[in-house]
Amino acid sequence: MVFMFWFCLAIIAYTFVGYGLLLYMLVGLKRIWFKSPAWNNTREFLPSVTLIVAAYNEEGVIEEKIKNSLEIDYPSEKLEIIFITDGSTDRTPKMVQQFEGITHLHEAARRGKIAAIKRAMASVKSDITVFTDANTFLNKAAIKKLVRHYRTPSVGAVAGEKRISLPDAADASAAGEGFYWKYESWLKRLDYALYSNVGAAGELFSIRTALFPYVEEDTIIDDHMIAMRIAEKGYIIGYEPKAYASETASENTSEELKRKIRIAAGGMQSILRLPIAANPFKYPVFCFQYVSHRVLRWTIVPFLLVLVLLLNVLLVIREQGSIYVVMLCGQFAFYALALIGMLMERISLKIKAFFIPYYFCLMNYAVIAGIFRYFSGRQSAVWEKSKRKNEVKLPHLK
Repeated sequence: MVFMFWFCLAIIAYTFVGYGLLLYMLVGLKRIWFKSPAWNNTREFLPSVTLIVAAYNEEGVIEEKIKNSLEIDYPSEKLEIIFITDGSTDRTPKMVQQFEGITHLHEAARRGKIAAIKRAMASVKSDITVFTDANTFLNKAAIKKLVRHYRTPSVGAVAGEKRISLPDAADASAAGEGFYWKYESWLKRLDYALYSNVGAAGELFSIRTALFPYVEEDTIIDDHMIAMRIAEKGYIIGYEPKAYASETASENTSEELKRKIRIAAGGMQSILRLPIAANPFKYPVFCFQYVSHRVLRWTIVPFLLVLVLLLNVLLVIREQGSIYVVMLCGQFAFYALALIGMLMERISLKIKAFFIPYYFCLMNYAVIAGIFRYFSGRQSAVWEKSKRKNEVKLPHLK
């Protein structure tokens, strides 16, 4: 029981803290021994690009999204912009049609985001394809910053950074999501500095068009699967923090929980469909990164958190030592902070220090719920709109 407690605790600590520290040290050593990558120079690199935006019932933001897309700093003769509004039943399709310089694709049937993307990709002829969500806004230099990584022939995809715009007094969904993405961005920068990023978020990512892979139409998190299938072909997934997509946080924790459960279900699906990525004999460094950054979080770690708490209680009952009393008190204190955070959100009292433990617990509960939802067959591949806060004014993007 003692061994099991410490073993499970070590895996949890490694997943959330240890992997980041190990990455930091490995990247430091690599920078001493190796020169800067080929993409990291000042010469302008401007391949042809297609920007694809898949939008479903986005009439509230679509006009601003189109304006934002048209303001991107990239030669117009090398940039095509495609908006695809399949299945939309509001004014989104009509609003897109009002703008010049936009290619608009629409059909009445709603078959899911990956089906819409596949339909758009059939008409893409550019060197690079950039994907972005309808409710996110890109900085003007985003595409130039993304495409410079394609100077390196081994780079097959490049992800941008997701940024959450926070109000001054953030609630649990905003504070927790903002902190989570800052930490994720740090890990992604280190992942790429070591070898490769391990996936991509739909807010902003790009691929070499010729590498667009086969992706099943029942895929839940298509953006991650597209990038990972390219990585399974032996290409690197880059990461560019100076290309970023800004959006507001989920409207509340209920909306964030719905989104996280869907991602967790998709994470389990992707693990089962990406056997090459998890094969240490095929790409050992990439496998190490993938398992450390994604697989552990999306499979056993949330269950280990419950097991560690139960084992800690049993060790205290059996009087195995005062250290277990201290650790149990620490666990109870952490979960008490999470409970206080939940109660504070319900009465609209906003103190960020309590919301981060609450968000951590919410995120791990979502993984457990997502796993059960996936194996029960109740998770649809048709994308679900998450309600976002609208009271936060997004900053001017440079």
